[in-house]
Amino acid sequence: MKTLLIVYHSMTGGTLQMARAAAAGAAADGAVAVRLLHASEAGADDVVAADGYIFATPENLAAISGQMKDFFDRTYYAALDRINGRPYATLVCAGSDGSNAVRQIDRIATGWRLKPVAPALIVCTHAQTPEEILREKHIEAAELDHCKELGAGIAAGLALGIF
Repeated sequence: MKTLLIVYHSMTGGTLQMARAAAAGAAADGAVAVRLLHASEAGADDVVAADGYIFATPENLAAISGQMKDFFDRTYYAALDRINGRPYATLVCAGSDGSNAVRQIDRIATGWRLKPVAPALIVCTHAQTPEEILREKHIEAAELDHCKELGAGIAAGLALGIF
């Protein structure tokens, strides 16, 4: 059975909701094993053992979160040249636009020689004040449906051997 690894970090719950929705979509038909791991718990062995990936991060100061950066720092060289060609997708919970966080993950994935299999999914909360930024997030059902579809699509591609 193929394994999809979803690595996430979330401080206010938005990214976690997105990652859980993607995991639910990926696990729906049972053809792929899904592992949902917080960035602080995921290691190089988890990356190497997986057949595909979803990286989910909040946008922090126009970048990936520090916890996601730490995850990539800890796993990058140990996985380098061991995961070439595997599929990945990105989820970003953004306050403004999320595009730089996507670019950062894409650059890391390029170094790992991963294959993007879906456009990055960015959910913008438009949180711009300190109170809004720090407030617990609630992601709308329609946005979570997009996350589920992304997870289901990657799982289907893995199960069918397309990726």
